[in-house]
Amino acid sequence: MHRNPAHFDASRRRFLGQAGATLGAAALGSLLNPVSAATTGLLAPRTLAPRARRIIYLTQAGAPSHLDLFDPKPGLKHRFKEELPDSIRGGQRLTGMTSGQKSFPIAPSPFAFRPAGQSGLMLSELLPHTARVADELCLIRSMHTEAINHDPAMTFLQTGHQQAGRPSMGSWLSYGLGSENRDLPTFVVMISRPSGPTNAQPLHERMWGAGFLPSHHQGVRFSPGKDPVLFLSDPDGISRGLRRGMLDDIGQLNRINFEEYQDPEIQTRINHYELAFRMQASVPELTDLSNEPASTFDLYGPESRKPGSFAANCILARRLSERGVRFVQLYHRGWDQHDNLPSGIRHQAYDTDQASAALITDLRQRGLLEDTLVVWAGEFGRTVFSQGTLTAGNFGRDHHPRCYSVWLAGGGIRGGMSHGLTDDFGYNIVQDPVHIHDLNATLLHCLGIDHERLTFRHQGRNYRLTDIHGNVVSALLA
Repeated sequence: MHRNPAHFDASRRRFLGQAGATLGAAALGSLLNPVSAATTGLLAPRTLAPRARRIIYLTQAGAPSHLDLFDPKPGLKHRFKEELPDSIRGGQRLTGMTSGQKSFPIAPSPFAFRPAGQSGLMLSELLPHTARVADELCLIRSMHTEAINHDPAMTFLQTGHQQAGRPSMGSWLSYGLGSENRDLPTFVVMISRPSGPTNAQPLHERMWGAGFLPSHHQGVRFSPGKDPVLFLSDPDGISRGLRRGMLDDIGQLNRINFEEYQDPEIQTRINHYELAFRMQASVPELTDLSNEPASTFDLYGPESRKPGSFAANCILARRLSERGVRFVQLYHRGWDQHDNLPSGIRHQAYDTDQASAALITDLRQRGLLEDTLVVWAGEFGRTVFSQGTLTAGNFGRDHHPRCYSVWLAGGGIRGGMSHGLTDDFGYNIVQDPVHIHDLNATLLHCLGIDHERLTFRHQGRNYRLTDIHGNVVSALLA
């Protein structure tokens, strides 16, 4: 019996394409049909009652110093320049920037801490606006992580793994929950530049990548300026009707190709074209802040009128949340203060304090805070000892993964409280530690997701955001 080689090759291609489609093809339902992915069979039905519908993640890249913002240690003022006891440091690994130091002198924070709100939450004088919303905040003082350098630590914060290649949290939520607005991306990213002189760590696009999930779950970056989304606008001479016709023809060819090979990435291309077409109408209206009243800019502060500032991006985050965008991630760089910390951290606090507090206030006034979960977090903390020369008016702090602080507010989180304790040096956790995996498990819980059941099969095993770890921290829940 003789085979037709062309027919055999076509059949083999069809078989391999269909075999590779598996769960990835089904995942398209979350954006091609604007319903919850849980109803399409991607996930087992959610057994948890969701308190939050979306997340705004205020990512502070570069590692804010918990000792100067959130974790007061008044006893250290009497130990200025004393050597950090070896029993406290406990042989902790150091970065290459301080491993050669012969001395590790204690650098007390020069900033005063005061009780805020009815809860009496202790916050730094650098955060006067955050203090006004203290009763909405759940301050975790016992966060800890595994990485000691920025890139793996930020990758770990975003994806639950230090090595690149895993899906980011926003991508997991896009995959697990789907879209609430077919005219906007499920996952939007914005990056702001600090206003003062600073060391701004680079950010790589894989931080908001989809990893091994279908690629339409990756974050879409919005930038300031005339074209918020690159390559979204049509060239001169291309009318909307002409563009619609081109997309119809391209879509027909892609659907023929999909029927032949069953490759889910072909459907992803169709989806990208269609979403981009709809965004051409929705994004200009979204990003035009001219219709915001003066009271909005007064609330968010003087920087909010500057496109691309953290404050302006916070306003856009609220507008995106109003329109049902599932996950909005703001990155603010410049917290990497290895030297000149007393000066540098003032600039960072100026950039982020009023806008972060305004976002909480704005969401609350609009009835959105109860189902919007706001997260303020960096990748790790800072050492109590000085990096380099310590003087009465100047010092720096090195990376510190053993303990640091983040805060949460809104959808399902108990406000006006602190959780966890560190020792008298702000160096080790002594009560209620919270790992990155625990934080992520808790955030997913607020969204009604069991973190152990949000999985994707890849290369022969089931992966999840929390890997094989993580516990919901019930003490944080309202």
